[in-house]
Amino acid sequence: MAEAIFEVHSELFLSKALQWSKGFEHVCLFQSNGFSNQYSQVDCLMAIDAAEVFTSKAGQSTFERLEQFKSWFPDQWIPGFLSYDLKNELEDLQTQFPNRTGFPDAYFFVPKIILQFKSNSLHIQAEDPSAVYQAILNSENLNRAFQYSGDIKSRMTREDYFHAFDQIKGHIQRGDIYEANLCQEFFDDDAKIENPEALFNKLNEISPTPFACFFKVKQSYILSASPERFLAKRGNTLISQPIKGTSARGKDEIEDEMLKNKLANNPKEIAENVMIVDLVRNDLTRSAVPGTVKVTEKLGLYTFKHVHQLISTISCEKNPTMTDCEVIENTFPAGSMTGAPKISAMQLCDRYETSRRGVYSGAIGYFSPDGNFDLNVVIRTLIYNAETHYLSFHTGGAITMDAEAESEYAECLIKGAAIRSALNSF
Repeated sequence: MAEAIFEVHSELFLSKALQWSKGFEHVCLFQSNGFSNQYSQVDCLMAIDAAEVFTSKAGQSTFERLEQFKSWFPDQWIPGFLSYDLKNELEDLQTQFPNRTGFPDAYFFVPKIILQFKSNSLHIQAEDPSAVYQAILNSENLNRAFQYSGDIKSRMTREDYFHAFDQIKGHIQRGDIYEANLCQEFFDDDAKIENPEALFNKLNEISPTPFACFFKVKQSYILSASPERFLAKRGNTLISQPIKGTSARGKDEIEDEMLKNKLANNPKEIAENVMIVDLVRNDLTRSAVPGTVKVTEKLGLYTFKHVHQLISTISCEKNPTMTDCEVIENTFPAGSMTGAPKISAMQLCDRYETSRRGVYSGAIGYFSPDGNFDLNVVIRTLIYNAETHYLSFHTGGAITMDAEAESEYAECLIKGAAIRSALNSF
């Protein structure tokens, strides 16, 4: 591919690019929304059209085949996603519920066009960058209006949730597990969304996060406002940043500060985070040079538009004998979405949840031309199949010995608030 740089007004040109991308079956947009740290690589990147595609179901040696696929395309951006249900390939687990969204368990593609926005410049990689630039420039701005018609229902009633909560709490009391991340699905099986790109913009406006993503494959859409990094590679360093510990924002500065302090000193939320930090340290050990796993930030308090979160950072030096996909396989799925011990917690979640998680709790991200990769945790995410009219989003929370059903159920509703707000704002 050729590359060229153009001076643009990034926000306006991105709007045109989203409108122009409607004519393609494969589109992926990553947005960091101004959040950056020493591990950041992408501010805003858009991948359009597919030269080659990788797809897989659990049980088809997904990670081994994905490594082979990406080895065929060195020096390329390769965006894609991994479903939570790949756990069934990695461990003796199964998912009893149907795949209602119709998404595969893994999907990656090699784009024909890359748009990378940096300040007010645009880097275009394509067969003919100037032609792409001109085509987008001549496009209309994305119509910011969208329409959703349908009715959101819960797959798990409040009573069902409380019953599942009590059952899992019993397992904790018996010593079967320390923690489990119980999730529930909200869905609409007759949904119609006009202009999903505009809905993503609205969700991103309501809930800007560091790992936001719009992913389109034909008539299937993922609209993600994820704040959590699952796993990244930067050079020879692996980084994971699990989130455990959530609080709503306050109505004013005084209440907001009070809620932040309450979260930072909440023994239950701290215990949740520490348990997952230990789990991630153990996962990374399988791919690390011995003695290099370390907690580089413990219980960092971060504020987003709707919530405060406790985020820890664990890093290590990658074992040079391991491939990228072996590293991902050794840590998948994200420990923050399972519980501890990991396999036992996943078994219990399979038993007491009432729907297949699918893409939710999995990961979306990319392999980059410089040999790095970055994957988010799929949370705060809307899944929509326009062909079957099925819409879905999940929320969840960690159950520990000190957890209370009422507050955990309320936390689930808080986590889904941005998606509901976006859907109802047309």
